[in-house]
Amino acid sequence: MILTNPINVSEIGTLWQIYQEKTLIMRFLEYFIEKADDQEARNIMGGLWQELNFYVKEIEETFSKHGMVKPIGFLPEDVNLDAPKLYDNGFDIMFVRILKEVSMGLYTLSMNMSYNKDVMAIYEGLTTVTQKIYKLPTFYLLERGILALPPKVTIPKSTEFIKSKKYLEGFKLFGDKRALNDLEIGILHHNLEANNIGMQLITGFAQCAQNEEVKQYFVKGMELAKKQIKMMEEVLLEENVQLSATSGATVTPSITPPFSDKLMMHCIYILNGFSLVGSGTGAFFSLRNDLAMKSMLLAKDIYFYAQEGIEIKIKNGWFEEPPQMEDRPNIIQKGK
Repeated sequence: MILTNPINVSEIGTLWQIYQEKTLIMRFLEYFIEKADDQEARNIMGGLWQELNFYVKEIEETFSKHGMVKPIGFLPEDVNLDAPKLYDNGFDIMFVRILKEVSMGLYTLSMNMSYNKDVMAIYEGLTTVTQKIYKLPTFYLLERGILALPPKVTIPKSTEFIKSKKYLEGFKLFGDKRALNDLEIGILHHNLEANNIGMQLITGFAQCAQNEEVKQYFVKGMELAKKQIKMMEEVLLEENVQLSATSGATVTPSITPPFSDKLMMHCIYILNGFSLVGSGTGAFFSLRNDLAMKSMLLAKDIYFYAQEGIEIKIKNGWFEEPPQMEDRPNIIQKGK
């Protein structure tokens, strides 16, 4: 069969990346569904699993149609459904919500790099699923008091334009800095919320990791999350902004691993990328220069932490190699 519109290099790359993420999420969902005490939570996660399973098969069919080998991704043996509960108190749904935030960004990037109508249809469908599912955990968590709303502020009654570059000044030893604007507070709250849940996640990972180097890597991640939380809390307290973001989660004392070290390491790899994007967003859209600088310094820490994780994954043979172009110089050399 001759395909009139074969998938191109960017579509191969994004489909490969999405396949890795979707199979990872499915493995986590299988464990959390097995351990869920609440039927509504089980329904939310079960519905998501069914949707993702459909699109994983769609991606596999696309690979097959275009003669491409199917990636390995993450398999049932990467999760132990018999392991005791590692998290409690709504963590499963909070984790689903965070993962759907990551997915929204990935689908937007992937759609922007797509030209094939079949590939576009996959990303369009996944985007619809994610936006639908994202609302369910949000309402579920709010109703149970697990997810806190951002701070309330006075509603603006007029419009203004910035009149001076002093608006950007945050490094002031004397005199008052300008108050945080609503966007800056929103960014700080969101990053605080994400780091709180991330700290709980990686604490559980550290408890049950089997590889000692991996365990120490997760411990280092806990400290990095604490550093970020402390910075954001200090900024908000200095501005007399009421703190409201919580993790909404409890890590149990279990040390029995429900997930393989490979699965946990790739989960942190994905979340590191999400954190880097968040820090970049904070640096660009925070107009007070002290906030922008803090975001950039945190991004530096996340980058080097992420690089260390990549090296551990490679060292242990856990990093499936993305598809790549032919090595033309090597082919030419062999042809001599």
